[in-house]
Amino acid sequence: MTNLADSKSSLPNGGLSTALLTDHYELTMLQGALHSGAAHRRTIFEVFARHLPHGRRYGVVAGTGRLLDALEQFRFDAADLDFLREADIVDDVTLRYLESYRFTGNIWGYAEGDCYFPGSPIVVVEGTFAEAVILETIALSILNHDCAIASAASRMVNAAGKRPLIEMGSRRTHELAAVASARAAYVAGFATTSNLQAHRQYGVPSAGTSAHAFTLVHDNERHAFTTQLESLGHGTTLLVDTFDVPRAVRTAVELAGPDLGAVRIDSGDLPVVAHQVRALLDELGAKNTHIVLTGDLDEYSIAALASAPVDGYGVGTSVVTGSGAPTAALVYKLVARSDGPNGGGPLRPVAKRSVGKPGVGGRKWAMRHHDEYGVARLEDIQLFHPDPRPGDRELLVPLVRDGEIAGREPLEVARERHRRVLAELPPQALQLSRGDPAIPTVFENGDERD
Repeated sequence: MTNLADSKSSLPNGGLSTALLTDHYELTMLQGALHSGAAHRRTIFEVFARHLPHGRRYGVVAGTGRLLDALEQFRFDAADLDFLREADIVDDVTLRYLESYRFTGNIWGYAEGDCYFPGSPIVVVEGTFAEAVILETIALSILNHDCAIASAASRMVNAAGKRPLIEMGSRRTHELAAVASARAAYVAGFATTSNLQAHRQYGVPSAGTSAHAFTLVHDNERHAFTTQLESLGHGTTLLVDTFDVPRAVRTAVELAGPDLGAVRIDSGDLPVVAHQVRALLDELGAKNTHIVLTGDLDEYSIAALASAPVDGYGVGTSVVTGSGAPTAALVYKLVARSDGPNGGGPLRPVAKRSVGKPGVGGRKWAMRHHDEYGVARLEDIQLFHPDPRPGDRELLVPLVRDGEIAGREPLEVARERHRRVLAELPPQALQLSRGDPAIPTVFENGDERD
């Protein structure tokens, strides 16, 4: 476990500071609280979504591992402090506090890969106001992005059935968002990514062969195919829609024989072309050659291709933009605080009452109830730690204990967890049509949120 309060190294593992990946007002709130004395009050903040985007049936928790990495690097180094001083962002009292800032509190959260619903407290942060409030922006920027990507990717995986998906959206988003997107899509069930940094940094399997430019730079299609087969082997995937698809397929099989790994189709009426290509491949004896489809696919077009003779899909723009929902609409809210100026006394619930955005005060505990068949039926949110009954599953797990990171796990564990949790949801959870969340969220006082 990594101790976040260890001051022997200003930045663990030689990483870059993440402390300025934040909003200006986080630090001005800190400055005001240091002057009022409220900075040292014990607090509870929670991350949750008031609703799911676009009437979806469930959300997917992703980015937890990235958040823990960012938290480990959340320290104000000399350059950060010089910038804040020179830009006159905060006063000297606040700069002295930030110089030794280390998170020493506790964080619980839904395990990465789990599903969430409206009101689910997917992250619970306990610490002094000063420690916890300045984590709002970094937590939300990571979780809002990664949960949105994973939630969209999960729908695509469900629509694809047993056919594998490759994430190939790096050219459609920010260069660093592309890496995070590949990771989140993998958690949700994508098989591979085109992004090499995601492979290097997170171990996401990568794949890729060629684009139309490769064909066009050669004197003709035959020359391009011959070169690719010689350099990558007959198991490679040849792109066959640069010019004339049937002619390209015939050339590909002529050159590679029946051992050709796959052909990729990136344009045209994909269901029709897929049937034509499958028939032609079979006719030419390449019965084991796979067909991969790409070209502005999303969960709806993938579902429409269910009956097509296809063996896999590549998805770009739709997955890295959350398929129309690029944020998970998560918020980071103070739900409990102590009254004592030095952090003493019991925690009491607090919540805002603004129209349209009411809160539910108090530190929450979450349980998911399952019926006798193991199907999830209820997200139960309570203001006390409940005793699980048969079929119940506690949802909050320790991520940070007393400033020590406790919740790191291999990415494959999160991926397998998502597969397992999704199988527990009722059948309507997998429907692509708009509708209510797959299970209701009920708070201790009987209020239901959906």
